[in-house]
Amino acid sequence: MRIVAYTDAFAWGGAEESLSNLLAALEPRFDVVVAGTDASIADRVARRRPGTPVVVLPPFGGKFNLRSIRAHVAAFRRLRADVCHVSLRTPYACQGGLIAGLLTRTPIVAVEQLPLHSPSTFMRWTRRRMSPRYAAHVSVGEESARLIETELGLPRGAVGTVYNGLPRLELDPASRNGSGVVLGSIGRLDEQKGYELLVDALADLPGASAVIVGDGPEREALESRASETGVADRLELAGWSDDARSYLPAFDVFVLPSRYEGFPLAIVEAMLAGLPVVAADVGSIPEAVVDGETGLVVPPDDVPALTAALRRMIDDPALRARCGEAGRLRAESRFTSDLMATTFAEIYERAAR
Repeated sequence: MRIVAYTDAFAWGGAEESLSNLLAALEPRFDVVVAGTDASIADRVARRRPGTPVVVLPPFGGKFNLRSIRAHVAAFRRLRADVCHVSLRTPYACQGGLIAGLLTRTPIVAVEQLPLHSPSTFMRWTRRRMSPRYAAHVSVGEESARLIETELGLPRGAVGTVYNGLPRLELDPASRNGSGVVLGSIGRLDEQKGYELLVDALADLPGASAVIVGDGPEREALESRASETGVADRLELAGWSDDARSYLPAFDVFVLPSRYEGFPLAIVEAMLAGLPVVAADVGSIPEAVVDGETGLVVPPDDVPALTAALRRMIDDPALRARCGEAGRLRAESRFTSDLMATTFAEIYERAAR
């Protein structure tokens, strides 16, 4: 069975990491081709499945971009795929792949990573009419699926769920990156992730330090905020790392105060590493972080609630250990790339009939 895995991402993120993990875990009986509009991203997605060919297509710039549409359609006809797996980093991404799949009657498995609202009535109208023609339409969590249905005006149950998964990896012990209890996170330094809330909370958590692995447009703002609140000496912005998971053994608590999410892989990484998690109640995060069992869930944009949850974790080592172990067991039973690949294999088989 030939699978075309399509992405129009121009930067690496959770959607691309999830797609790469999926392709690495799919059985050899699947003949996979990666199609994308950015050569570096497509190559990186394909890299973890050795021998996977890559097709680079011109970016899709809008509904009147006939050159891109023609190139997409020609490629899809040439590839003669049994299924096209379209990795949607937002509900309005991958229009070229979706249109080409429909025009060539290639069964589409549309995978929604992040439930975001679009102010464009035309975009919502277009996606609402496309969706019933997909062979399968899934999101990365139950709540995320419901949010996508609301955004696109689809009936409840129209979007299924396949959780993002990660491979099981043994992590080497790491040197400590801070003094006292270390509050750690992995993510893009972006308004979405709400890291300024962690900086504000840190001001009321003497003795604790924080490490954030990642980079992005909010770096300077976070550095300024840390100086203003007097925590610059207890905050490390570690920058981008190709091996961010290697930092996890040095953390005591994983923190993700996001304003919106789908099903973030960083939380699964932390759980597989046996870390307790404190995270905002957005998207499908509570489907991984069970409040009081695998971590603590707080309202988004609520610094007092975040501070209180972190203080509770800092003051109670037994709670940290108990939540970390429960989180590891939950992640190993529900959120692995092997399980994700098995589920998608079943979806592909149904879609290709």
